[in-house]
Amino acid sequence: MRRLGIIGIGAGDPDYLTVQAIKALNRTDVFFFFDKGADSGDLLHFRHEICGRYIEHDRYRIVEVEAPERDLGGPDYGGAVDTWHEARIDLWASLLEHELPDGQCGGVLAWGDPGLYDSTLRVLEAVRLRRRLALELEVVPGISAVQALAARHTIPLNEVGGSVLVTTGRGLAKRWATGVDDVAVVMLDPRCSFQDLDDPDTTIYWGAFLGTPDETLIAGTIGERGEEIKRVRSEGRARKGWMFDTYLLRRAT
Repeated sequence: MRRLGIIGIGAGDPDYLTVQAIKALNRTDVFFFFDKGADSGDLLHFRHEICGRYIEHDRYRIVEVEAPERDLGGPDYGGAVDTWHEARIDLWASLLEHELPDGQCGGVLAWGDPGLYDSTLRVLEAVRLRRRLALELEVVPGISAVQALAARHTIPLNEVGGSVLVTTGRGLAKRWATGVDDVAVVMLDPRCSFQDLDDPDTTIYWGAFLGTPDETLIAGTIGERGEEIKRVRSEGRARKGWMFDTYLLRRAT
């Protein structure tokens, strides 16, 4: 039986790792690191730093592989996601069959929390079912960008007795308008979709590169700070080559 741990490593600060995650790191034989190109080299470096800081032995090895290309900007978003997932399924099947011997434990370090806007679990479940691979999965939760955002802005996520919607930029326009939720946390939004809301008095708490030395926080109303957020986001993306940002919207009462 092969075992594979999907280990949440938090939103960017090595101190975000839980004791459970550190224990999981120390019982892993093989780590799988995915190289997403030259622009994301510091994400690989962070994973190496995590292993070097917390693993108390030198018996593990690291397998670095080129990640399948992800182009989700076209008109057929669902089809592009399916194609990308299929490429990842094929890659994972090959890695597990050739790089993880039976009886050993593999590990993948998931940014944030493995259960929140991360498709690794879906992909691995497809591998297990389609390839009839004997694979035992363990999930170690991590501190998500949602938690880190609220902590860094020193705010509660929810209003008293209220609900919180966690969505993407694509989902913001059609779901915020229902009026069911007073608070929306938005992830995966390269378009800065908050600009499309006809409510300049909505408060936005925005954070980029949370937990890293490049962390940037901006708070205020959309009318006051929206253009600044858009500019700072664009500059950060150009400088780093990648961007992880999250924001919370709270309607004016």
